[in-house]
Amino acid sequence: MKPGPFTYHDPASVDDLVGLLGSLEDVKLLAGGQSLMPMLNMRYVIPDHVIDLNTISSLDGINDNGSALEFGAMTRQADVLENADVGNKAPLLHEALTHVGHFQTRNRGTIGGSLCNLDPSAELPVAALLYEAELSVQGPDGTRQVAMKDWPLAYMTPSLAPEEVLTSITMPYWTEPHGSSFMEFARRHGDFAIVAVGCLLAVEGGNITRAAIALGGAQQTPYRLEEAEQALVGQPANENTFKAAAEIAKSQDAMSDTYVQENYRKRLAGVLTQRALKQAAVRAGA
Repeated sequence: MKPGPFTYHDPASVDDLVGLLGSLEDVKLLAGGQSLMPMLNMRYVIPDHVIDLNTISSLDGINDNGSALEFGAMTRQADVLENADVGNKAPLLHEALTHVGHFQTRNRGTIGGSLCNLDPSAELPVAALLYEAELSVQGPDGTRQVAMKDWPLAYMTPSLAPEEVLTSITMPYWTEPHGSSFMEFARRHGDFAIVAVGCLLAVEGGNITRAAIALGGAQQTPYRLEEAEQALVGQPANENTFKAAAEIAKSQDAMSDTYVQENYRKRLAGVLTQRALKQAAVRAGA
């Protein structure tokens, strides 16, 4: 199939891009194109204008500022996966990316594109939630910062106005010794997760001192399991503690679709949470 007719734009700078967004209507932004191109070809979307971000070099790059990793929104997923700072400072992000599509799609797909598409089963929004990312958004009124916890508004709907563009993502990394784990269950490797769980766990003297758990695929937006995180702190890093956290994960609401029913997703959420916490504890040296 072929896309419907549209006008193509390739701005050279973010200022040019923002100018176009402020003057045009019915616009789609082309980043990696791994989601947009199929939707255009199948005419799920028929925009009047497509703006290509690939000519804006300032939107690409990875930087470690000493406390956080900074990503340009157009940074390719393959570049994030291969970056040594990501592997050392944010190993969960590295692990999550191994589940994202295949190397062909990661070569084109971008970190910002995934966060803006905000598929409920996508892996990168789960990682961004865990690391409490800050997203920089630019529009005609200037730049604003959005916390990742406030980014999902509804199903595949980020906190982004039609005239705005995501320009960068800042992910603070944990500096204390800790372990991490990312697990998901999918119909086959490379597919979107039916349920995905990521966790970060700091353990000292056999007890948990800090915990972060995020889930994707279970609900219409990714979410943090805050009740379980709070319950874990101060508890011994053992099977009973992790089982109790898994019960909390299992008790959360979950969605049903053509392939998977609510109860199955709830069971997966519990099982994967317990397994991920155990693996993170082992990696933390517990």
